[in-house]
Amino acid sequence: MSNEPKGPVPLGKALASFDALWSPRIVTRVNDYDVRVAKVEGEHVWHVHENTDEFFLVLEGELHISLREPAGERSVVLPQGTVFTVPRGTEHRPYAPSRAAILMFEPSGTSTVGDRHGEVPDHVDATTGHTLGS
Repeated sequence: MSNEPKGPVPLGKALASFDALWSPRIVTRVNDYDVRVAKVEGEHVWHVHENTDEFFLVLEGELHISLREPAGERSVVLPQGTVFTVPRGTEHRPYAPSRAAILMFEPSGTSTVGDRHGEVPDHVDATTGHTLGS
């Protein structure tokens, strides 16, 4: 994906172009960051991004993120239209009780399962993001 201007990207159309869950598509790049959209449902995997924060914006539905922090484990609930940033080095697991759509903003090449993770279930795509249409 080049940084050439291609025109506006309708997020609804981008989301409608694929069905796979937990398999983000890169809709654009900003400097050295990917802007990714994904459809999600069920549990992701516990994982850690050692060197980067992870930004979430809920476009549709509701996303929950469990966090393991020094003070203990907690969960945050993100309804549609909310944002949350998981700080680098924080073990976390996103999950969606029903189908949801999210937008993530993270450095290009960041793995969806982080630098450290548990066993990756079959429904989670361990990727650095796919281009739209793939």
